[in-house]
Amino acid sequence: MIETRLLRQFIAVAEELHFHKAAVRLHMAQPPLSQAISRLEDKLGLALFTRSRREVKLTPAGQAFLQAACRTLKELEQGVEYARQVAQGVAGVLTVSAVSIAYYEPLLNSLRQFRQTFPQVQLVIKEMPSSSQAEALLAAETDIAFMRKLPFIAADIESRLLLDEAIVMALPLDHPKAQSGPIELRDFADEDFVFTPQALGSGYHGQLIGLCENAGFYPRVVQEAAQLHTLIGLVSCGFGVALVPQSLAGSTLRDKVAFRPIRPLTGAANPTIGLYMNWHAHNPSPLIQHFIAMLDGNTQP
Repeated sequence: MIETRLLRQFIAVAEELHFHKAAVRLHMAQPPLSQAISRLEDKLGLALFTRSRREVKLTPAGQAFLQAACRTLKELEQGVEYARQVAQGVAGVLTVSAVSIAYYEPLLNSLRQFRQTFPQVQLVIKEMPSSSQAEALLAAETDIAFMRKLPFIAADIESRLLLDEAIVMALPLDHPKAQSGPIELRDFADEDFVFTPQALGSGYHGQLIGLCENAGFYPRVVQEAAQLHTLIGLVSCGFGVALVPQSLAGSTLRDKVAFRPIRPLTGAANPTIGLYMNWHAHNPSPLIQHFIAMLDGNTQP
């Protein structure tokens, strides 16, 4: 390993082609500089200069090494500056995962604003189910995770409720209740349902199943879809009905799918489902706090 100090000394001599001038430039005496260049040549096993009483010249090997030394120092300086920017929270990589971001406008606005405010940050967006997001958080494979519910208790995971939105019924437009007002969930006891798989988000899945059970039936699930936009597509094709967050009412398929509010059971609150922001409490990245502050600004009433 060659010290950067030796590289700087070599570059000074190579540019000045004069040991005394190079020593003055480096604020050092000439004999130690000459000794340093000799040590460098010994390390490399080749001559970098030809020396005479009248002149100093670079050898062909010295010319090639000069290019390499300049490139190495430049890359090192760039690396130091990049590391400084990462420490300051204006550069680096921020990985954001979500169950689905297409229908949550404050999050989309925050992502756009974050890119504009921190152009040197590489923003990586991953769409994945809640179960995978929780594992990714613990493995430090994602920095911020947006999910319906954390599928297990983890002391190191910080969690904040961002949105508590109504659960609505998605119906094909030709369904008899597609044009009605609020629906009674128990009226769908004999209907075919489309659900997301339990393995992809047991908390979300369990909440919807519990909602049906409170209405007096267990849903007959005939088809599953991993992504909510796929689930809405299946509803539009007549595969069945689906319980979904109200934010999906802005789906591009709203001309084929009706979204009806659910009338709460007697004495019960309106059925809702939360969207949570989660991050690892010990993640040292300052970018996390920058993003959280930006999202807070976009969710203020």
